[in-house]
Amino acid sequence: QVRLVESGGGSAQPGGSLRLSCEASGFTFSTYDMSWARQSPEKGLELVASISDDGSPTYYAEVVKGRFTISRDNAKNALYLQMDGLKPEDTALYFCIMGSGLYEYDNWGQGTQVTVSS
Repeated sequence: QVRLVESGGGSAQPGGSLRLSCEASGFTFSTYDMSWARQSPEKGLELVASISDDGSPTYYAEVVKGRFTISRDNAKNALYLQMDGLKPEDTALYFCIMGSGLYEYDNWGQGTQVTVSS
């Protein structure tokens, strides 16, 4: 079955960096667009960034443009999110999801928590 396992979250200071990873299995990863989403009590569920099946970024939320970079390695069935210039408002539970929209597929992992504070 589809399995998405996120890792790499943790605590960071404002201005710091984190790199999230997602290991995907149970489907043909290289044929799916993929995305990162995040959920926080303040903002609810947000789509953060999307990438096409061949590795071209297709979407960044305005609030992360210029700070976050989405990438993938189809040979490793892996999705990444490089987060630089972190802000307290980036604090959230981050998920990797299939597709380029929040509700395109009903497969979600456990998420990885990112906390940004001084």
